[in-house]
Amino acid sequence: MDDRLPVDPESLREEVKSKYREVAQTPHAEFHFHTGRPLAKRLGYADEWVAPLPDAAVESFSGVANPFALRALEPGEKVVDAGSGAGFDCFVAAGQVGPTGRVVGVDMLKEMLDKSRGTASAMGLDHVEFREGLLERMPVDDDWADVVISNGVINLCADKQAVFSEIRRVLRPGGRLQFGDIANGAEVPEAAIRDIDLWTA
Repeated sequence: MDDRLPVDPESLREEVKSKYREVAQTPHAEFHFHTGRPLAKRLGYADEWVAPLPDAAVESFSGVANPFALRALEPGEKVVDAGSGAGFDCFVAAGQVGPTGRVVGVDMLKEMLDKSRGTASAMGLDHVEFREGLLERMPVDDDWADVVISNGVINLCADKQAVFSEIRRVLRPGGRLQFGDIANGAEVPEAAIRDIDLWTA
């Protein structure tokens, strides 16, 4: 394990996969966080973005904020969603950038990728693609994206410095990062920081 990091990244990834595999496969189960259309409404996503989407595109949504509240995307922009899950934010982005834009979702969980790819295919979204990968090593070319979005996922990565370095690498000069996440302003005891169970709780 890297001594710089509070927990082992591989162990943390396995814990995250275990939790979010359930969200992909049984989205209407009870979780310790909100999901789906009620969550999107609570976080301020516009009805005109969400209402037209099929249930499969929304039901596994489990973000923590609305990255589009910072600024709407422009037609033709190229977007990377870092930690795309079942694709909800990608589908919202696809509607904003239109068919001349491109949206690439990056996620490490097979079950989420299967779901997002199936939904994109069913919706006929040829300008949306989902790639398997880690945020610390995103499968995206240098300087490709106009915008990187992320929603509640950077918080689940042990090596945040590596994640932000990757975001900077894939953004074109002058590109922008729009993300929402959980931050704690209070001091956290060392034992709690090193408790992997608390990272996903």
